[in-house]
This record gives sequence, C-alpha cells and structure tokens, in this order.
Amino acid sequence: MNNIKKKVYRNTPAYQMMAWGAFAFFVVLLLIGLYTLKEPLMVKGYYLMAAVGLISSSFTVAKVVRDNQEDEERYNKMFRDTDASAD
Repeated sequence: MNNIKKKVYRNTPAYQMMAWGAFAFFVVLLLIGLYTLKEPLMVKGYYLMAAVGLISSSFTVAKVVRDNQEDEERYNKMFRDTDASAD
C-alpha cells in the first residue's frame, strides 16, 4: 500500500501572497518616503538603518514566538502522552 504523506501548509497561497505583497508595498512606501525626505543624506541613512533593523528584528521576533508556541505544544503533548501511558 502507498503510504506517501502529503505535505500540508498552514497558510493558503492567497494568504501568503497577501502577506508578502503587504510587506513589499510598505517597504516601497518607506523607500519613497526616504527618497522624498528633505533632509541630508546622513539623516536618510539613519532612518534607513532603523527601518532595516526593525524589519529584520520583526522577522526574528515572529520566528521566536512561533517556535516557543510550537515547543510549548510539543512539551504539553509529551506530558499528556506520558500521563496517558501511566494510567
């Protein structure tokens, strides 16, 4: 018998496209805002560094929160299985 497991994604392709589209849209808005800002290049560079740091740290925080939630679920499942086998 064929026991090939199908890969299941948590999010639909439409939702993924919406999330990445929104991300790209706001990055473009940020760059347009920096380009049209009437300040010296040093100030624009500071804002750009802050924006890149904020974007990258947002990805990191989202990953850490997701990983912690998955670890908590795995930990709870492990103890539910242990408690069920002890009874």
